[in-house]
Amino acid sequence: MLDISVQPDYEALLSNLKREGTPKRVHYMELFLDGEIKSAIARQFGIGSDISEDDPYRHWKFEIQLQRFLGYDYVAAGIGGIGFPRDLLVSEDTTQEDAQRRHQRHWTDEHTGPIKGWEQFEAYPWPDPAKADTTILEWLTRNLPEDMCIVSGCHSIFEQVTWLMGYENLCYQIHDTPDLVDAMFERIGSIFHEIAKVLVQFDRLAILFGGDDMGFKTGPMIGSQILIEKSFPWHKKNADLAHAHNKLYLLHACGDLSELMESLIHDVGIDGRHSFEDTIEPVTLAKQRYGEHIAVIGGIDVDFLCRSHEVQIRQRVRETLDICQPGGGYCLGSGNSVANYIPVENYLAMMDEGRRYAA
Repeated sequence: MLDISVQPDYEALLSNLKREGTPKRVHYMELFLDGEIKSAIARQFGIGSDISEDDPYRHWKFEIQLQRFLGYDYVAAGIGGIGFPRDLLVSEDTTQEDAQRRHQRHWTDEHTGPIKGWEQFEAYPWPDPAKADTTILEWLTRNLPEDMCIVSGCHSIFEQVTWLMGYENLCYQIHDTPDLVDAMFERIGSIFHEIAKVLVQFDRLAILFGGDDMGFKTGPMIGSQILIEKSFPWHKKNADLAHAHNKLYLLHACGDLSELMESLIHDVGIDGRHSFEDTIEPVTLAKQRYGEHIAVIGGIDVDFLCRSHEVQIRQRVRETLDICQPGGGYCLGSGNSVANYIPVENYLAMMDEGRRYAA
């Protein structure tokens, strides 16, 4: 497993994402790997064992080692000191593998949030972008290997609105208090745009890649026109900013967004989209539909990765690459993220088959 070496090459990754031709090898991208997955891989392969427990940058040295070992061309990092406090619900984690189980699983309350109306909006402790902590980005700029780049997210605009208001409450407020909804998009969008202005100043940062889930199985979570009018202008500002600094703007967005793709591609100007689920739109179909305009990323369905055997996973990877690899504009990865309940060996089989493809 993973006995074929991969040399990181972020310039080749960028060329691939720009669809400048079929890449020489398969490139990989993920939104993230859960910590339990990282720990399991580290135990199995001895990654990070040479880093002192007292090293103040142990976490980031480990991230570099892990990403290089797995074959990624980048390290994901962002700024500190910026947060949006909210209440989370908790339950037991039912992950079957004991070594990958966490103490609790957290999620956001869909019914309500800390901002229920104007009073809570005015009292909310909004983060100040002027207080952004760039310590990690500065350290990575000095210490990241030359063949890797930094990828950073900065634009969960609609998603942050749903987290702070509660999805159900937001749906009511769109009708009852539309000026409050406007204010939420304006405040959150402006904060993330100021953060983006900080991020693009770092030369080693090559990609803005964040998550903004907007859909469910059969369509957008709210009316398409509301998203286009209230959320997309901020995505466009960030995409334009990224492009002005010679960086790419990728969007992770779950759900059926077929009603929104034309606007995302031609108005917002995204360079690629991540998050594909077989029951909504297989990544191979997305490549055929949108591959002339944007990169498509991931798409090895999470449910499939959880339930399948190694032979099935390897076959699925080969079939996906046969369709998506030609001409560039595809990175191999999961359909969403490498969650702690995905068997580690299944994830590694996906990565290993990517190394063996046309090797």
